Amino acid sequence: MEKLYADPTGEAADLGKYAASAALENAEADAKRAHDRGRIIIGDVGVANPTATRIDVARKVPNAAISSCLDISRWQMIDAETKKPVPLPTNRLTKYTIVSTVEKWPEGWRVTRDEPQDKSC
Repeated sequence: MEKLYADPTGEAADLGKYAASAALENAEADAKRAHDRGRIIIGDVGVANPTATRIDVARKVPNAAISSCLDISRWQMIDAETKKPVPLPTNRLTKYTIVSTVEKWPEGWRVTRDEPQDKSC
C-alpha cells in the first residue's frame, strides 16, 4: 500500500501479489483518486496486534478474518508537484481497527476484503 500511494503511476506497488478482489480494486481506486488530484502519500504504515477472529480451512478456498490495529499516523499526504504537505482534518482517525479477510490462493494468501471499523485502537 505504501508503494501504491507514493507512486503516481501506481506501477511500483505490484499489489496483486498481496491483494485480490474487492481489497485490490478498492485500494487501486482510492490511490487513483488521490493521484488524480495530484496527491501522493509518503511514510510508512504500522500494523499491530493482528488477531485471527475466524478461520475456515475446510472450504474449497480456505479463508480467515484478521482484526488488526492499522496505524497511518506516519503517513503524510503531499502535493505531488510542489512536494508540500496537504492539510488534513485534525479529527481523522490515524490508528483504527481494521478487519481483513484473507484467502489461500494457489499463489499464496491474498487479502480479499478490508473493513475499517471506525474505532480507534
